[in-house]
Amino acid sequence: MKTDIEIAQEAVLIPITEVAESIGAEADDLELYGKYKAKLTEEYLEKISRNPDGKLILVTAINPTPAGEGKTTTSVGLGQAFGKLGKKAVTVLREPSLGPCFGVKGGAAGGGYAQVVPMEDLNLHFTGDFHAITAANNLLAALLDNHIQQGNELRIDSRQVVWKRCLDMNDRVLRNVVVGLGSKADGFVREDHFVITVASEIMAVLCLAVDLKDLKERLARIVVAYNMEGRPVTAGDLKAEGAMTALLKDAMKPNLVQTLEHTPVLVHGGPFANIAHGCNSVRATGAALKMADYVVTEAGFGADLGAEKFFNIKCRLGGFKPDAVVLVATIRALKYNGGIAKENLGQENPEALKKGIVNLEKHIENLQQFGVPVVVTLNSFVTDTEAEIAFVEEFCRDRSCDFALSEVWEKGGEGGISLAEKVLETLEKKESRFHVLYEDSLSLKEKIESVAKNIYGAKAAAYSAQAEAQIKKLTELGFDRFPVCMAKTQYSLSDDPSLLGRPDGFTVQVREVYVSAGAGFVVVLTGAVMTMPGLPKSPAAYRIDVNEEGKITGLF
Repeated sequence: MKTDIEIAQEAVLIPITEVAESIGAEADDLELYGKYKAKLTEEYLEKISRNPDGKLILVTAINPTPAGEGKTTTSVGLGQAFGKLGKKAVTVLREPSLGPCFGVKGGAAGGGYAQVVPMEDLNLHFTGDFHAITAANNLLAALLDNHIQQGNELRIDSRQVVWKRCLDMNDRVLRNVVVGLGSKADGFVREDHFVITVASEIMAVLCLAVDLKDLKERLARIVVAYNMEGRPVTAGDLKAEGAMTALLKDAMKPNLVQTLEHTPVLVHGGPFANIAHGCNSVRATGAALKMADYVVTEAGFGADLGAEKFFNIKCRLGGFKPDAVVLVATIRALKYNGGIAKENLGQENPEALKKGIVNLEKHIENLQQFGVPVVVTLNSFVTDTEAEIAFVEEFCRDRSCDFALSEVWEKGGEGGISLAEKVLETLEKKESRFHVLYEDSLSLKEKIESVAKNIYGAKAAAYSAQAEAQIKKLTELGFDRFPVCMAKTQYSLSDDPSLLGRPDGFTVQVREVYVSAGAGFVVVLTGAVMTMPGLPKSPAAYRIDVNEEGKITGLF
């Protein structure tokens, strides 16, 4: 079998203008970035805004192995399968981050014969959206420190600066730094921090803003520090929102690319799902619903993270009502959740499968809490046996859950037809009664505990002294009306990555709580999750190279 990058590089792409024709877009509706990438113009987005909405299908997953379980591959393959069936469909995805690209994953454009192309562009600089977000984030940081240096009219308490610089790279040494060293002209000395770009509030703001006016207003509301009286200081107070919006103007426009089978894909925004809200932009999803009869989108990592945030944050703030959910599982991940080491996941092990399938069971129950019909799909691997597949299928049917095998990695859209047909059948027969998990009127603790107990299966949440004080302050400032964005490990339903399967009786440890006022949610850090990841012992970067002809290798 060829590698993902070999398949992608051998693909014959068609001009993006031809892809655009399938969604009713003409050449003038695009801003071209070469032959195979384009941004949708504001004029086109306005033109389609009065079209009726298509059906919204969310793709999520069980708790994955460290290599991931093919959620993006399934999303891409399902879009291709709709194309095979003659359906007008658009797939909507997040943009990959350079951090995991050079860290563990090596790329995130799907896999096998269900990929988004041009694969190398998508995984690396693409259309520059992430660079614009990084620049806007760090412009705000520079304006903040300059304000303090130039007399500090706003009486900012340098001990209570909460805005962090960012970089789209896994770089653990930047988590905690000291800035302002040197002479008096080099600024005030203080402790500072970096987050990865995909955890920046600017990323969340861009992904939740509906237009430039909304973007600018959200940017102005960002809390960057507190003054000597303990009151919030915002980006608007620093007069930063205009320049930041200028940097982000083009990044606000959704990007159009294609799959290996030339079906349309919008790729826009990319907040992490374990430390941010894990969904592509509201603009891209909203535009896709006006372009197509069926929209396939995804939310990052397991349903306990991505799907929960898609429902409770993106749908709540964006006004979306999903019509169905596809829950991706693999035999590998089920055995991993049954306690099998990742190097042995290819071996048949009925006992491990039986032990680990409780993880799938919990995710089914979680999704059903939101009132949306669920289709479980088993992302096929060559090591899967017929007995293992049959066991999973029977397990799903016993829980009133539709099931389909997906072979899109090996066969592309053709391998996703049974899944696409099952989704179409579900959309026809089962009505979505979508609702969020908790109401805005609940307290922050009630919201945190609703997610911890109902989604994770915890018995309780425990709060550090710091978190208690932060919750009290945010409540006094009126931020308790916001939904919560839970930052948690992706490898377990709990906040402890070592607790696999379906843990119970555990307590979620809340260590820090802060507001993302521009995005419109409160971030809750649990366990040991980091907002600036580190590289593994053998990073994917070791295997990425480019030859004398400029051909990139090692992305996968």
